[in-house]
Amino acid sequence: MKNDPLVDEVREARRRISARFGHDVRKLVEHYQERERELKLSGKYRFVEAPADTLALREEPKPYKE
Repeated sequence: MKNDPLVDEVREARRRISARFGHDVRKLVEHYQERERELKLSGKYRFVEAPADTLALREEPKPYKE
């Protein structure tokens, strides 16, 4: 498969952002949620909220057991 320079650039940006948060998923999600709040408040962008019944996950996931 041929590499797409744009895809490579996006992936590299995602790796850099993830590294800033020590690749901690919780911290990363918190960061993206904060950015979303900031962008919404700026009024510069429009966001579409999907109704809950259109989400792909239709049932509760099973609890994790070690």
